[in-house]
Amino acid sequence: MRLTSCLHQYFYEYLPSIKGTSKQSVQAYRQSLSLFLHFLANHHSIKIKSLKIEHLTVDAVLAFLQHLEKNRKNSVQTRNQRLAAIKSLAKMIRFMHPDKKRIAEGLLNIPQKKAQKKVMGFLYPEEIMKVFSAVDLKKKEGMRDFTILHLLYDSGARASEIATLEFDYFDPANETIAVLGKGNRYRLINLCSRTASLISDYIANHRVDPIPLFAHRLFINQRKREMTRHGINKICRKYLTLALPEKRLKGLSPAHCFRHSCAVNMVTSGAPVSDIKNRLGHQSIESTMTYLQLDLSKKREIQNMLMEYMQSKITHDKKIDELIDWENNAEILAWLDSL
Repeated sequence: MRLTSCLHQYFYEYLPSIKGTSKQSVQAYRQSLSLFLHFLANHHSIKIKSLKIEHLTVDAVLAFLQHLEKNRKNSVQTRNQRLAAIKSLAKMIRFMHPDKKRIAEGLLNIPQKKAQKKVMGFLYPEEIMKVFSAVDLKKKEGMRDFTILHLLYDSGARASEIATLEFDYFDPANETIAVLGKGNRYRLINLCSRTASLISDYIANHRVDPIPLFAHRLFINQRKREMTRHGINKICRKYLTLALPEKRLKGLSPAHCFRHSCAVNMVTSGAPVSDIKNRLGHQSIESTMTYLQLDLSKKREIQNMLMEYMQSKITHDKKIDELIDWENNAEILAWLDSL
């Protein structure tokens, strides 16, 4: 059987219909297997369309993994992600083509490589406040960015989850938002009063009218299209750079550090592990247990101040008032210029 036919079955039948895999995962698998196919064809000195399932040897896969680390300078984590995609394909072969089971089993027996765990990069409460303060609300995208940063910290959602939020997922009356996470699983998150108030204000007064194709999305970029994961990370990187010294930025993943900070805040507040797991959308409790190993004896009074800030409404927020005053002044100046 040609490998290209097998891949067509994998992407158009197995992943969407049998597994119900999310679009993000399908895209990640497609990228990984595209790299692998080009390497595999070169490895066997044949064209991609001539590849067969029998060309999926353990030696070829191991050579590909070595190529990723040595030639492409990929990290061990990236190497393991590429291997996971190949193993996913192997599972389909084992399931849908039992006569090729021996080939599939060989691939599935390839172990993941152990990687050195990085220090978890999270922000302390006073640093969160500095990042919030770095937003210039006088700029047209200021309120959107201000709202996104609050939502990232409050919800613990991933950048991709924030980018794909839909307009109807937000319930202002109950101060909740539904988040579609990994594995196409929804989780309902109770928001702090301030975050819910900011989202309502953003929708009512600052959300750009999108082109019809993206009218269902909550956050819209300057081109009137939906936000992307890369766009969310760019926003986070911008304000982290403005608020924190360069040395502090090392080890911080732009959007993910807000997710870690949310978890750390819940741990120091005494939240049950199950609550943290559900809020972050972890599939395994082991992922959540990582946060319990941190030394969090840092400025309890500052954390309390941040908690009070997040629970407050924005009615008397000084920065919002300044924005309103600036907008009013701009309207007056425009009127005077028209005389």
